[in-house]
Parts: sequence; C-alpha cells; structure tokens
Amino acid sequence: MKAPKCIACAAIALLGTVMVSGVQAQINDHTFRLACAGAPGHPGVMGAEKWAELIKEKSGGKLTLKVFPAGVLGGDVQVLSAVQGGTIDFTVMNSGILQSQIKEFAIFDFPFMFENGKEADPILDGAFGKKLAGLTPAKGLYNLAYFELGFRNMTNSKRAISKLEDLAGLKMRVIQSPLYIDTFNALGANAVPMPITEVYTAMEQKIIDGHENPFSVVETSKFYEVQKFLTISNHIYNPQSVLASKKKWDALSKDEQALLTSTLVEATTWQRQNARNLADQSLNNLKKTMTVTVLPPEEIAKIRTRIQPVIDKFAANVGPELVRELQSELEKNRKK
Repeated sequence: MKAPKCIACAAIALLGTVMVSGVQAQINDHTFRLACAGAPGHPGVMGAEKWAELIKEKSGGKLTLKVFPAGVLGGDVQVLSAVQGGTIDFTVMNSGILQSQIKEFAIFDFPFMFENGKEADPILDGAFGKKLAGLTPAKGLYNLAYFELGFRNMTNSKRAISKLEDLAGLKMRVIQSPLYIDTFNALGANAVPMPITEVYTAMEQKIIDGHENPFSVVETSKFYEVQKFLTISNHIYNPQSVLASKKKWDALSKDEQALLTSTLVEATTWQRQNARNLADQSLNNLKKTMTVTVLPPEEIAKIRTRIQPVIDKFAANVGPELVRELQSELEKNRKK
C-alpha cells in the first residue's frame, strides 16, 4: 500500500474530507493506542487527545484512539521499537530522537537553527519536512505530521546560569541523543542521557543537578518542585513527529487512512497554536516559584562559538547538502 504523504498536502486533506463526508463502507471498527512520554497537559499529549476527539467525531465512533501519556507504555526508545514492531499503533516524540536510526533527523536538533516556531511551520509542512518523512517507511514507520514542543531552556537546583561558565560541572540530563550529549559536554556540563520518565526522581535524589526542556514540560512534569533556577536560552527548537506503525497503517483501508490523515491535519493546526499559548502561560506560572534568568546576547554568542565544532560534526554526518537546503529554505522564508 502506498505510503502516506505529509499531512500538510492539501490534496490528501481534501480526500480525507470527501471520504469522511461520504459513504463509510470501508470504515471498520478499530481501537488504536498512542503512547507518549509526556505528562498530562504536555503539548504533544494534548495534540494527541485533540486528534482522538476528532477521530471519534468524524468516524461516528467507529475509530477510537486511546492516548497513553506519562510513559506508561515505556520510554521513547522502547515505544519507538514497539511502534516499528506493530504492538503500539502511534506515538508522538521529538523528531530528533529518530536520528538513532535515520541520521538525517539529527538536523531537527541543531542548536539555534530556528528563530521561532512559526518559521518552522513551512519548513516542516513543505518539501523539506516531506523529504525527511519519506525516509521513515524503510524503518517500519510513517511520519504523519509534525507537532510542536517548542524551545528548550535550562533548569537546575544549584545556581543561576547567567553566563556560559556557570554550566561548568553541572550534571545535566539530556535526551538520549548523541547531539545533545556532545552539545552539553562541550559547554562544560556533564551530560547525563536519561528518559524523561526518570528525570523527576533523579532530580529529587540529586542524581542530576538539572536538565533542559520547554517551559510547558517543566510545568506539567512539576520539575519546579525539585528545581530552583530557570534559564531562558531557547537553544534548541523541538518539532515532534506523529509516527504510525507501518505494519498497522498498511493494514487499514484507504478510507480509514484518509480519515486519520484529514483529522490529523486539523489536530496539528490546533496543537501548534495551543503549544505556543502553553509556553507563555507556563513561563508566567514558573516565574512564581523559580528564579528566572535570561541569558544575554553576548553569552548566547559565546555558547554558539563553543558548540560550533559539535554542529560541524553532525552537519558532516547528516550531509552538508541537507544542511544547506534547510538554511536556504529558512533564508528564503525570512525574506518574504
């Protein structure tokens, strides 16, 4: 069965609408499971729940999507394997995590690549996002859409980070990704790769000093209970991939695929705006309990210089042409 195209494709969205509004002869009863490591209230979880709501409504109750948040079905690495094997139907996780199997996805974790979320939208929904999504079927997956998690910032329990040197020696939890590990080690911290489901306890038990994540994750995971300092650095923008098991997707009828695809178009638009609203709300709430520091431009410049060798290393790995392609698209969109 033919692989699905990126959900931003208007033709697919229109096809889904036609299928949903017409005769549903090939819409059978199905219950799907979607696993996510984020806690309830996490932007990815909320996007998945919105999708589930739309699926139920548009299918007349024939299709049901059950969302399992907070890592109850396993951490990202475990869940990704389960989706590939077909024991879990869908997942939402940081796109960069896929770099362990598809090296090109590391580009979504390059520090300071995007200036804001809105400029990422046309990249993810356009030819570039489709190109990377097209690499996933070979790994037993379909990258159906890109949700937004947002910009990552730093927290810790030791001291305010107001300059690069303040990171020295801090045990910082990072995503289980070589790029994150190399980045924070280059900044003088001790990078500790760890699933998000283990982070709160590790903070509470002083196994780690801090971590980095968007504001909404800090709030929904209640890290403010065990972290005192928040540093606004906006060092990495995270899109999140909505991934389907190729084995499960290929077993669906075209009508069922169209309905799932068209509802995901709507859910993605809603999710991105909701994620941006949540980021602002979460920062305001975190200011009530945490000491917030904004890294000044000169310190950001020092950080960029320090991690340039890391970026060069991973740029060579994903391919210089791919990096130039993304940068060219960004520059073109910024001139509009």
